[in-house]
Amino acid sequence: MQQIEQSGQSADNTPQWLTLFTEGPGRLLVALIVPVIGFFVLYQSFIFMRDSEASKFAIGVVAIVVGVFGVWFLFLATNFLVEQFPIRARDALRPYVFVGPAMIVLSVYLLYPTIETIRLSVLDNEGEEFVGLDWYQRILTEEQFQRILGNNVMWIIFVTFGTVSVGLLIAVLVDRIGRWEPIAKALIFLPMAISAVGASVIWKFMYENRSSEETEIGFLNAIREGIFGLDGINFIRESPLNNFAFMFIMFWMLTGFCMVILSSAVKGVPGDLLEAGRIDGASEVRIFFSIIIPVIGPTILTVTTTVLIMVLKVFDIVYVFSGQSYDADVIANRMFRELFTNANSGLASALAIVLLIAVLPMIFWNIYQLQKERR
Repeated sequence: MQQIEQSGQSADNTPQWLTLFTEGPGRLLVALIVPVIGFFVLYQSFIFMRDSEASKFAIGVVAIVVGVFGVWFLFLATNFLVEQFPIRARDALRPYVFVGPAMIVLSVYLLYPTIETIRLSVLDNEGEEFVGLDWYQRILTEEQFQRILGNNVMWIIFVTFGTVSVGLLIAVLVDRIGRWEPIAKALIFLPMAISAVGASVIWKFMYENRSSEETEIGFLNAIREGIFGLDGINFIRESPLNNFAFMFIMFWMLTGFCMVILSSAVKGVPGDLLEAGRIDGASEVRIFFSIIIPVIGPTILTVTTTVLIMVLKVFDIVYVFSGQSYDADVIANRMFRELFTNANSGLASALAIVLLIAVLPMIFWNIYQLQKERR
């Protein structure tokens, strides 16, 4: 025993200098320092990734390492810290270890940007002088912004309810065509695989309009001229036709998305309920409205919320046509132009907050419905 002590080792062959960090207060100190070091390294990594002069390859490597191992390291470090507490405190704190990294990421990437956007929305276009609610007053009172808000309302009404309704109708009908169902679903869902920019370019050629001296190359106008002998229509410049032309692009893309999800929900409707309705003499229309829709109501709400958020933040479709049809502008596209073209951070931030406020009611409604189902 004396020989072990003289050699500087403990009874389990662990060096005495190491036991200072693995037992007692030293272990607790290490448990506190490691997460702090981890947070500091992650913070420095984020600063490095924002450096415009840094090597793109190095930024990519750091992003991959931080993205793959960063949260995993934080979990291990904080879990090691919690292990140092008494059992009762350990059991109470461990759930927060699991949700802690996610809450930190949400705070950094969602909560902080929201607060910063609110702050910028009450400052001038350079983000220096306080102007109060001037930007919001301008958004609500100026004619150009009222037209933009009206365009967004049109998108919500026609695209959201149109895609969900048509998607549900197709889901019910396609469910009855037997072996051709997979092929029909694949064809209807196919536009969803195309990016919004790609779909916009496709439909830009579909809407193309040439002067009377030139041959029409746009598909729709070529049909009007070649079959019906009518002059072409400028789908992009004529208002309000241009709004509906842009909305149809998103309708074309999202109908398949709604159809696939709602079709899965329709297949989950108990067959005995449908048979009971038919035995009682209910028509297929009555079964659809009285049985199918109530049963898949939560799925319809989820799909509607998803489509609504996608519609409110629509940007790329209008952006592809920007410069040709300003009267069909929407909030997200105008926000982009104000920030990156006009360098007006105040107005762009105010538009972003208006967009956030428009989304909140649907989010609260979903939370209410989820809590209602759990009761």
